[in-house]
Amino acid sequence: MKIHEHQGKEILSQFGVAVPPGGVAFSPAEARKVAESLGGTVVVKAQIHAGGRGKGGGIKLASSPEEAERIAAAMLGKPLVTPQTGPEGRIVRRVLIEEGMKIARELYLGIVNQLGHAVHPQPLPGFRGQGLLPGGDQPPGRNRR
Repeated sequence: MKIHEHQGKEILSQFGVAVPPGGVAFSPAEARKVAESLGGTVVVKAQIHAGGRGKGGGIKLASSPEEAERIAAAMLGKPLVTPQTGPEGRIVRRVLIEEGMKIARELYLGIVNQLGHAVHPQPLPGFRGQGLLPGGDQPPGRNRR
């Protein structure tokens, strides 16, 4: 199943998981409005079905609503090339604007669900999400078929 980050966060919040305040924008003007409603520093995140968005320039900090609007204008309607998209990239059609915050620690969890088998969540130590692992292209514990 392919869902955007903002869709996953909506689902998680319905089950009581804390997610940063934010909103989705389909235009630079909408990005500015969301940034104005949040106040302070915001993060502008391209919403495409691929990891490595940060490495590809698809995650940017904005210190004002005007800057969020400029960043969104530079992303929307253009291809974002990441380590997972190939050279053609993927067109950015929406951006997630979230409240900026300091990250104390990042944790990643992988879940494999195979029909008829137990689900085994597995922490992914050292996995940087959004990109590739040094020396390999898959997180630890992943089935290498």
